[in-house]
Amino acid sequence: MSETVDVLICGGGSAGLSAGVWLARCGVSFKILEKRDGALETGQADGVQCRTVEIFESFGLAETLLKEAYHAMEIAFWAPVTDDSGRGIRRTNYTADTEPGLSHLPHVLLSQARINELLTIEMERVAGRPCVEYSCEVQGLEVDSESAKDSNAYPVTVKALKDGAEKSYRAKYVLGSDGAHSVIRKSLGFKMIGDSSDAVWGVMDIYPRTNFPDIRKKAVINSEAGNLMIIPREGDFLARFYIELEDVVAKDVTLEELHTQARLIFQPYSLEVAETVWWSAYAIGQRLADHFHKDYRVFLSGDACHTHSPKAGQGMNVSLQDGYNIGWKLATVLRGQAGPELLETYVSERQKIAAELIEFDRNWTKFFSSTYRQEHGITPEDVQKQFALAGRYTAGQAIHYEDSIIVDARMSQPGIATGLTVGMRFPSAQVIRLADARAIQLVQALTTDSRWHVVAFAGNVSSENLVPLQDLSLRLGKVVDAFTPVDVDRDTIINPILVLSSKRTEVEQNWIPDTFTPVVSKWKIKSLFKVFVDDEGYNAAHGHAYEKYGVDPKRGALVIVRPDQ
Repeated sequence: MSETVDVLICGGGSAGLSAGVWLARCGVSFKILEKRDGALETGQADGVQCRTVEIFESFGLAETLLKEAYHAMEIAFWAPVTDDSGRGIRRTNYTADTEPGLSHLPHVLLSQARINELLTIEMERVAGRPCVEYSCEVQGLEVDSESAKDSNAYPVTVKALKDGAEKSYRAKYVLGSDGAHSVIRKSLGFKMIGDSSDAVWGVMDIYPRTNFPDIRKKAVINSEAGNLMIIPREGDFLARFYIELEDVVAKDVTLEELHTQARLIFQPYSLEVAETVWWSAYAIGQRLADHFHKDYRVFLSGDACHTHSPKAGQGMNVSLQDGYNIGWKLATVLRGQAGPELLETYVSERQKIAAELIEFDRNWTKFFSSTYRQEHGITPEDVQKQFALAGRYTAGQAIHYEDSIIVDARMSQPGIATGLTVGMRFPSAQVIRLADARAIQLVQALTTDSRWHVVAFAGNVSSENLVPLQDLSLRLGKVVDAFTPVDVDRDTIINPILVLSSKRTEVEQNWIPDTFTPVVSKWKIKSLFKVFVDDEGYNAAHGHAYEKYGVDPKRGALVIVRPDQ
């Protein structure tokens, strides 16, 4: 007997859990199959880039994440000693870990195990049930391409083993998030295209006893003995070391070799490893799946469709963003709010991002190779410059989606909001909420529940100049009503947000039209949480939102923001 579910997610990693949170929030039937006997406990990824922290903020999880994580504020660069003082290393420069102003949230470090746990807790809290079936190993799947043409069909059959017994699942959609050795990908006959280099790196999470002065900073060390990157971890003492290894085979590397190589690179500073929590060795490679979907019913995400080196801190982040992208789209289609063609944009958007990531990683890893730098005359100063240039990309803020049915740069007017780029994430700015004078980040008003957001920058209003605002409300209200069922709250599908350039104390609440103050909830109370002013607060400096977004208060702007911001 097959179990039937709308969405079956194969793999309980970052991509699958991120999609799962979306589906849970939208009330969609789904299940996650995970071959591990329980949640991830240690090791693997640790860098949580700015864009991923923004995603956690949209899920309401940023406060916990930021409290527990280590905040990466600065990078220290070290180079070989080049004078007569003897062999060793010297600090050459400090720089900001993230370009100031790039995001209102920082780059932080936290174990992927804890990241996954936070997502799982939120997903199951919202769903009100366990969502992950552990010790369930996927064996393969089949797709009935003919029935896949029927949007109401369950054309995908997945076979799995649970405690030695075979289980069968039928699903409308399957998300293959089952890692680099993906059974889903192999069952579809898809291949990973790419190669591995001879470069081998070791990675270890350790408790170091050392007199190296930058042990609690992100540090890039180039020495005559090799290269090492330090990533401080959560807590006060744990650190991750990435260590270049020469003339070795990854599977033959020992922990003692990692310890020895790290000591050589650290000279003249001392290093004693009090404890090693986790370690591994890997050959650098970049691979991309030749296909990302089957009949737009089975989709690949995360390591199942793109693999690369971990040093740029992109693996967990890009995987989680894959799930963030497809989660709301699956929910929207399954709730009948869009046609199946919406799912085609997952492939066009994320396949492009994965290809860009592979190319970036191929170039990025060359700067970590002693051999490559020697052959091409790359200096430590060149490495530092490359870090600065790549900062926007590694922070996850360079994602740019091209035109599709849900991105339209051609019909947009970029001149009216010069601080925004169509197809890129909507940045945040501090504003003051009119109803209670609270200073908040504007993106916090863009709720993560598959609603589209329309942010209206309506300039300055006064009692003598309310007609333009009322006219805007009337026209926008007609659009909202056209897409909203009569039996739900008026902001269920489209979420109107109003940002004024007026001083807060000079605006009266009763001036605000109904479109921006809809009657909502089971109590049928007017919502007062969608109207903001670009002003200073009692305990907050002016956010200068209009300036940041490049909007002229005399002209205004209307900005449409997707559910994934």
